[in-house]
Amino acid sequence: MPVFRRLLGFLRPYRSGVVASFVLAALAMGSGILIPALVGRTVDDIDRGAEALWPLAAAIVAAGLLRLIFSVVRRLVAGRVSLGVEYDLRNLMYRHLQSLELGFFDGQQTGQLMSRATVDLQSVRFFLGYGLIFMAQAALTIVIAAAVMIWVNPLLAAVALAPTPFVIVAATRYGRLNRPASQEVQQRIAELTAAAEENVSGIRVVKGFAQEHRQLRRFHHTVRRVFDQSMVSTRLRAFYNPLIAFLPQIGLAAIILVGGRQAIAGTISVGEFVAFYGYVVLLAGPTRMLGVALGMAQRAVASGNRIFEILDRQPLLTSPPDAPPLPAGGGRVELRGVSFAYEGGAPVLEAIDLDVAAGSTVALVGATGAGKTTLVNLVPRLYDPTAGAVLVDGADVRTVDLGSLRREIALVSDDAFLFSATLRENIAYARPDATDAEVADASRRAGLATVIGDLPDGYDTLVGERGLTLSGGQRQRVAIARALLAQPRILILDDATSSVDATTEAEIKRALAEVMDGRTTFVIAHRLSTIALADEIVVLDGGRICARGGHDELVEGSELYAEIARRGLPDQVFLTRPEQEGEREVAGL
Repeated sequence: MPVFRRLLGFLRPYRSGVVASFVLAALAMGSGILIPALVGRTVDDIDRGAEALWPLAAAIVAAGLLRLIFSVVRRLVAGRVSLGVEYDLRNLMYRHLQSLELGFFDGQQTGQLMSRATVDLQSVRFFLGYGLIFMAQAALTIVIAAAVMIWVNPLLAAVALAPTPFVIVAATRYGRLNRPASQEVQQRIAELTAAAEENVSGIRVVKGFAQEHRQLRRFHHTVRRVFDQSMVSTRLRAFYNPLIAFLPQIGLAAIILVGGRQAIAGTISVGEFVAFYGYVVLLAGPTRMLGVALGMAQRAVASGNRIFEILDRQPLLTSPPDAPPLPAGGGRVELRGVSFAYEGGAPVLEAIDLDVAAGSTVALVGATGAGKTTLVNLVPRLYDPTAGAVLVDGADVRTVDLGSLRREIALVSDDAFLFSATLRENIAYARPDATDAEVADASRRAGLATVIGDLPDGYDTLVGERGLTLSGGQRQRVAIARALLAQPRILILDDATSSVDATTEAEIKRALAEVMDGRTTFVIAHRLSTIALADEIVVLDGGRICARGGHDELVEGSELYAEIARRGLPDQVFLTRPEQEGEREVAGL
């Protein structure tokens, strides 16, 4: 079973702990196996008086105590191995997820990924840390007890062990039937996790449209699917686990009949009969444990399959070996014959040729779906073009170190994401070593100074999950401050002022005018007041550049832009860019 072997590979760093666990399990079982023999000896010596019983009673207590000590230490060692495997797996999974390109996450549900990183990982951890030891311990107990029984009385041993082949057959059949059932349970639990994550993340929409009952019905359906599939696995477990535990009882009954007759006939002593009875009883526990461990193994294999589906997915966007850093420059961006299509989709960009001079500002304008966001996502290499090349300061972005490229580019999108951390940590995310003065300066330039002054803990205020304790406009300004503090060579503003009011927008744009001066900037906007920040306007339609130039030129020469300008007139913006004053005029300011 390849998946099983791969799971065992996670134990390699903990070989010493695994070996110690097996040794301790063997010692514990060895101590336990002594007890039936001692009890049998006690029965045979009972007519010799109390003086003969004291040493045997002390030996039984000592054997039990040794079993207790070895079992406790074994559990501690096994627990250390289990938690170590979990620690390694969590880090491996997260590191690998971080290495995957953005396109991978486009086709994944967050809840599905979370389920693999939690529920599936726990199943693997419990089996590697405990289930494997249980199986070894049960097998070892059966082997040692069988060897002792054969040595003492081969006939009775054969009678007692006669059901063993049937136990093996039942356990094998259970494993074969339960494996696909367990895998389906894990998949449906992942669907449940995804549904729960989606409902919690979208709770504002749910409550805003009073759709709680509808979501509850949908969630109930998902829970029912988990329940129904879990019942398939439960029915198998309910039948096979008791069956596996019952079969050794047949051997016990046979021992009473055959061994009892031998004891009556005097062929064996009563003590030997009691010892054999004790060994058969002793075998019942490991047999049951074997069934439980097999169930854990099946769940671990099912979970391992789901985990390896992620770990085996190779990153498609990687830096070449020994890739050089992005060369020095002012941020010139070139797109040469660039085309792009998302996986399995129609082309989003076709034959794009665009040369943006260092330090200039370009506004990308077009209808929704024209390809504006996709185009700017190619610059920091969030995606690779399906044809053509993207160059920054003369270097193809596919040939340079990815980290050095992205450190020179700052992106502010229309959906500002903030982490559950302090305001300071969110602003300084790209530069954790930034000084308080630098953080304050970036905040001031992004129009955050007044907001921070009104917060009870200032920069140490926790913004909550996704920054939901802040308004949409405040989150947007934090994202802008974060980009400004990064001091990028290239700045990308993807409808970055869409969530702020007119007054705040004007304040931010004054700051952006200062920051954009001498820095290559891409502006995606639907408001003419934002388009006014650009040196040149590029109009996209159907994934192609259909026009480019200044506002007046495009109003005259591009029907599409003229329509966009007409719809943007309520902004009441003077689309003038005074070269000498270096400022943008906005009506009403």
